[in-house]
This record gives sequence, C-alpha cells and structure tokens, in this order.
Amino acid sequence: MIYYIIAFVAFLVDQGTKYLIASRMELTEQIPVIGNFFLITSHRNRGAAFGILEDQRWFFIIVTTIVVIGIIWYLQKVMKTNNKLLPLALSLVLGGAIGNFIDRILTGEVVDFLQFNFGSYQFPIFNVADSCIVIGVGLIILDSLLDMKRNPVNPKTEGNEET
Repeated sequence: MIYYIIAFVAFLVDQGTKYLIASRMELTEQIPVIGNFFLITSHRNRGAAFGILEDQRWFFIIVTTIVVIGIIWYLQKVMKTNNKLLPLALSLVLGGAIGNFIDRILTGEVVDFLQFNFGSYQFPIFNVADSCIVIGVGLIILDSLLDMKRNPVNPKTEGNEET
C-alpha cells in the first residue's frame, strides 16, 4: 500500500504546483529563482516531451491509460518480492503519469513551469510530474543494473544444456 501512497503524494504535489502556477501567474510570466539559470515560467504544453506530437490529445490519453494499467499490474507483481527500489520507481512513474494524464483530460494541455538555462541553451520547460517520471525511469534503470550485478548470466552454461 505504501507505493500507492507514494504515487498519490507525487500526484498531489504535481497537481498542487500546477494549480499555483495556473492560478497565480500569467502565461509566459517568469519569476527568476537563481538568476537566469533557474526560473519559474508559466508555460503550457499541448504535446509530449520537448513539445513533440502537439495537439495529439487522444493519442496521449489512450497511451497513458495503457501505460498506467501496465504499471499498476507490474507494481502488484513486484510488491510481492523483496525488491524495494523497483516498486518505488514504478510508484513515481505512476504518480507522474497520472498527473499529466489529468491535465490532458481536463484541459488538453499540461502546465509546465520549471525552466533551466545553461548559457544560451534553454532546457525544455517541465513540471513535477515530468520529474517524477524521469526519476522513476532512472531508478528502474538503476534497479536493472543492480539486478544484473546480483544475478550475473554465465555465458558458459547458458544454452549449453545437455540433451
């Protein structure tokens, strides 16, 4: 149950921050946090990461529905193991996916507001849900690497069973 609580908290933080941005800032308004490096910028995204597939609302709704069902199914499966990292990772991805999913259903766009600039390069503006998804995916990759280290494949015995 703890993993669903983590997903719910991620969802609430995401929706709360998006509400604050949407209700208290004008579109494109910026608030410098750390000079020009980190700004809170009110932005709307009608596409996926980096604005790709703009205005494909139903595509995102269908894909996200499938992904959320898959994550819940897999989370149920891995919660029964001793592994703690993978369910945590899945709960972060789940909370983030549902956060952006709700935005797309209700308004057809996602509220983004975290902007980072690296010199003249502006990283695409994102939100808490995006952060949860990226951190969750990073933890899934880490868990996979740790699992390969815990359970190495022995190439000498793989596929060489006697008949």
